[in-house]
Amino acid sequence: MSWEENVRKAVPYVAGEQPNKPGMIKLNTNECPYPPAPGVQRALAQMDYEALRLYPDPDTGVLTDALAEYYHVSPKQVFVGVGSDDVLSMAFMTFFNGGKPILFPDVTYSFYDVWANLHGIPYRTCALDEDWHIRPEDYRQPNGGVIFPNPNAPTGLLESLETVEEIIGANRDSVVIVDEAYIDFGGISALPLTEKYDNLLVVQTFSKSRAMAGLRIGLCVGSEKLIGYLNDVKFSFNSYTMNLPSQILGAEAVRDDAYFRAVTGKIIATRERVKGELKELGFTFPDSKANFIFASHETIPAGEIFRALREADIYVRYWNKPRISDFLRITVGTDREMDRLVAFLRDYTAARG
Repeated sequence: MSWEENVRKAVPYVAGEQPNKPGMIKLNTNECPYPPAPGVQRALAQMDYEALRLYPDPDTGVLTDALAEYYHVSPKQVFVGVGSDDVLSMAFMTFFNGGKPILFPDVTYSFYDVWANLHGIPYRTCALDEDWHIRPEDYRQPNGGVIFPNPNAPTGLLESLETVEEIIGANRDSVVIVDEAYIDFGGISALPLTEKYDNLLVVQTFSKSRAMAGLRIGLCVGSEKLIGYLNDVKFSFNSYTMNLPSQILGAEAVRDDAYFRAVTGKIIATRERVKGELKELGFTFPDSKANFIFASHETIPAGEIFRALREADIYVRYWNKPRISDFLRITVGTDREMDRLVAFLRDYTAARG
């Protein structure tokens, strides 16, 4: 008998590559192209490094309180983790244990099936319609839980709050997780619905609109009972999941709402401008309400464009998977970065004529 027979085998999630080249344009992992709020820089400069010898607050009080005040909920309704991926994985462990398959879209965030397999959770995917939208009727079947992003990834499409509530209301005996990683770029959050539905968990992240992917901060809001169960699992796993700098700097980011709205406004404006320019070059795409565009060219294969961009040190995301192999996911960068992208694509498509 080999020791390898006792190893848990897993097929891991594959993140976007993280190149580090001078002059490159990195549009492949949906990071924010602008720096964090000025208060974050000030707090970082004033931080007492000697405090790092101590364990951080396991209750993450300073950050949880700031979030509770911002979202007008009780601190007992807020849970934070090391990025929204940590929050989501913890939620999978906590809530999806009924033995029935959980439900999520067939084209969606590709970590969902990884977590399901890792935690031994059966799952069933529900096909998006021909326009890339969720069909609420698909989520009326027996299940052990429901999870979907809104806006969806990688399509960027936003479902209406009415559609979201229809799915929640049809699944009162299951926990429904709405993954709102991109909600700040043009959507209306389902967060107020947590007061009406005690089975709803709304998950968000600091990695996109708050420009703090490097600190790994995620959160969720739900009923006190849901959050209590999450904390029970967290404290059974690791009491000190979030480090001290993340707690302090995350709270500063939450407090500067004006900066947050200015940054998201710039990204939205750039996204809408670039949509028009891509259309002129023969690209089509769903009407993204995220910080990326999911684009397909009318004649040139996506894989070919991906490789040509990469050779020019312009990085976008490409999956050679069913239904999406003709699409590139392009993060919205600064105006200057997007101008360079569009200029390259203009020359490339003209040459391919």
